[in-house]
Amino acid sequence: MGLFSTIARTTLFKMDAENAHALTISGLKVAQGSTFMPGCSNDKYPQLRTNVAGLDFPNPLGMAAGFDKNGEVPDALMKMGFGYAEIGTVTPKPQTGNPRPRIFRLIDDEAVINRLGFNNKGHGGVLDNLNARRGSGIVGVNIGANKDSDDFIRDYELGIKKFWPVADYFTANISSPNTPGLRNLQAKESLAHLLKHICDVRDELAASSDRNPPLFLKIAPDLNENEMDDIAENVLASTIDGLVISNTTLARNMLRETTQESGGLSGRPLFEISTIVLAKMRQRLGGELPIIGVGGIDSAQSAWEKIEAGANLLQLYTAMIYQGPTLVNTICSELADKLSTSGHANITALSGTKTQQWAAKSLPSGLQ
Repeated sequence: MGLFSTIARTTLFKMDAENAHALTISGLKVAQGSTFMPGCSNDKYPQLRTNVAGLDFPNPLGMAAGFDKNGEVPDALMKMGFGYAEIGTVTPKPQTGNPRPRIFRLIDDEAVINRLGFNNKGHGGVLDNLNARRGSGIVGVNIGANKDSDDFIRDYELGIKKFWPVADYFTANISSPNTPGLRNLQAKESLAHLLKHICDVRDELAASSDRNPPLFLKIAPDLNENEMDDIAENVLASTIDGLVISNTTLARNMLRETTQESGGLSGRPLFEISTIVLAKMRQRLGGELPIIGVGGIDSAQSAWEKIEAGANLLQLYTAMIYQGPTLVNTICSELADKLSTSGHANITALSGTKTQQWAAKSLPSGLQ
């Protein structure tokens, strides 16, 4: 952390945020192909192993979608210590996304606002990258819809079909704030229609295959109680395998910095609202359906609290921008230490132990 903050961070923060990200990906691609990759084994702490949706994770900490949009460096991420990686969001056709600049650091808040708009190489380019992998480890594929699509649901179906041979799991991302109309798929009738179609496609493929990758749904944190009720009702009526909670937020009232930039907010300020929504959804869904907790994780303590609230797995991204790649090993090491003194035999036993306390907290004004 000290070396990163004094050298790499200073250099990267002098650059445009998107250029800095591209440089990071390029560096990881070089390291991924070399025999030396700084980091640690992602299976170093046996008490962090967990089985979720039929998949064995060496530890619960994953890289969130948005970092490796084109599936270029998942193996480097796992060499860094992540228990798994989620690539994407991937759309059927290549997409340039929104005009630049479109990523903005809020340094005082350790946050980022992005309005990227699903920029990616499309199904064909990303599939080529995944087929070229040499490493092992769990890689999820986050699928989305093209901005100019006349049938969003068909785009999700195409994503499942295209990546069926290589995805260890799928996440249907219907919660990005940067594709107009996408979050409308969270509405009750629209969500029922989407879930039926993508679950049917998954089930049909599984029936004629020796594979059956789990299918997750990624939802927004900007939900009121009635909207959460509707989502839970639809999820429980479907054969979806789990939820990812949550995507970025449109809220700004938790920031210390003043900004007029539009887009989704990620990082430390997202922790509270995303964790409250996670716990409230856990109450609605019961204890069995897996939940991946995302939003504001930047330490072992915040990771611990997210699991207590009801998460089975975790993802982070923004915190690494501010704290560097050693954060992964730091969180895993400190989680293992906390487990050894907590009375919990393993990380699975911790999940949901404080759901009630988190769910009792009030949503921000406007989401009641």
